[in-house]
Amino acid sequence: MTIDWRYTAEDNLGILSVAGYLGPDAVRRFTGAIGWALARGAGPVIVDLTELRSWSAGGQLAITEAARRLAQAGRSLELAAIPADGSLVPAADCPPIPIHADLAAARAAHRSARGDQVEGRHEWHTTWRPDGDEPAG
Repeated sequence: MTIDWRYTAEDNLGILSVAGYLGPDAVRRFTGAIGWALARGAGPVIVDLTELRSWSAGGQLAITEAARRLAQAGRSLELAAIPADGSLVPAADCPPIPIHADLAAARAAHRSARGDQVEGRHEWHTTWRPDGDEPAG
C-alpha cells in the first residue's frame, strides 16, 4: 500500500494532504510530493495527515527529512492530525515541527497571522479524492 496526496497552494501557505499508509513503499512518493510543494508554493507547508491510516519508522523519518529540506529552502513544515498509533520523534538536529490537532487548527493559526483573505489558490493531486469518491475506471 502507498499514499495518495493533494497539494494546495494558497497565498503564502501550502497544504499537502496525504492519504493511505506512509511506509517504506511510499517514502519516495512522499518525497516527490514535497518536491512538488517546494516548486509550486511559498511559505510554510502544512502536511495534513487526517486521511493517513498509519506510518512506519521510515515514514516518520521521511517527515523529518522533509522538514530539513524545506528549512534549507527557507520554509517550514507543520503537521496536522498525526496518526493515533504513533508520535513523531524527530532527530535532535531536525528543525522544529509544529503539530496541530487538525487541519482547521493549523489553518486558524495561519489566518490569525495573515488575516482571513486567501488570494490565489491552486491545487494538484494524485488520483485520491478528498471526499472519498473513487475515480471511475
